[in-house]
Amino acid sequence: MNFDEIINRQNTHSMKWDMMSSIYGIGPDDGLSMWVADMDFRPPQSVQAALQNMLDHGIYGYYGDERAYRAAIGWWMANRHGWEIEPDWIFTTHGLVNGTALCVDTYTQEGEGVVLMTPVYHAFARVIRAANRQVVECPLALIEGKYHLDIPAWDAAMTGREKMLILCSPHNPGGRVWTVEELQAIADFARRHDLILVSDEIHHDLIMPSHTHTPMAKINGIMDRLVMMTATTKTFNIAGGHSGNVIIPDAELRKRFAARMGALGISANSFGLAMAEAAYSPEGAEWVDALCAYLAKNAETFDAGIAKIPGLKPMKLEATYLSWVDFSGTGMSHEESIARVEGDARIATNYGSSFGLGGAPFLRFNLAMPHAQIEEAVARMQKAFADLQ
Repeated sequence: MNFDEIINRQNTHSMKWDMMSSIYGIGPDDGLSMWVADMDFRPPQSVQAALQNMLDHGIYGYYGDERAYRAAIGWWMANRHGWEIEPDWIFTTHGLVNGTALCVDTYTQEGEGVVLMTPVYHAFARVIRAANRQVVECPLALIEGKYHLDIPAWDAAMTGREKMLILCSPHNPGGRVWTVEELQAIADFARRHDLILVSDEIHHDLIMPSHTHTPMAKINGIMDRLVMMTATTKTFNIAGGHSGNVIIPDAELRKRFAARMGALGISANSFGLAMAEAAYSPEGAEWVDALCAYLAKNAETFDAGIAKIPGLKPMKLEATYLSWVDFSGTGMSHEESIARVEGDARIATNYGSSFGLGGAPFLRFNLAMPHAQIEEAVARMQKAFADLQ
């Protein structure tokens, strides 16, 4: 659990670090990579040991007998989230972007609408459009620096062509942990408009102190139209294993999803399953608790430093390790802000415009790095905007 260790990821086929130069024009030697949502920390030792066992055995065949793997998922959901699941509810996809695409493919037809509460994780819109479905943006209300639901406006926007709602819970990029009351309102909205509700809860383990995540599956009146999506990948920094859990309590929805999985010939990656089983363990739980405390410290340092720059407002982080910073108060154009962040501070971030309506004034910063690099990022940002101070 040495989260302070700075690990050189250059020339390791790291998208986050090795693609930074070609995309942003920022080299890893003098730049800070704060865009792709993976962490610069090694996973818990239980995960490393599971991979070492596979290496020591030396044969990498097809994965069979998933009982222990499914039991580990069930143990984690029950012990960390108070949610009891059945082993046969679980489907394994190649990550949750793949899981999202499969849900769109299974439960909607070309030309139909899929509702997103924007701004929201950019891959949702990408896969919806690629499948020739319509992205229906329902903007969140930004009130005093915090996102809120705007259900009356969303009700008025529905046309009857919408067939699915994809929820991001906790919210990426805003870091909101939705309350039970908010989740119930979303569930009621989905039922009122006859929408399949796909709840992407990939960040559900990365919760800041004093906040509690509630799985959508624990909300009343939604189980017959609910698809839950969770994963080890964000929690334990094993995204390269491309393993995601699509958990479907309803038998009819489950039957339809299984048929589509079969038709597409999708099967699991042995390495991803082995890592997931090892991660969902008491050792993994201890590691996550330490990680969340460390991320909270990073967020506190980053927010305090960024807030000292006039016109910059970081959104209060309730979950995830992604800081959503509003640049609108600077009076600068988007291009000028980007020029300072990338050209002067040498920091690569995600552009808010890619997250949909309401995202344009923002940049998203990944805080999952050693604390010394967070301090460095703050110092660079303050220098880049020194004339405002």
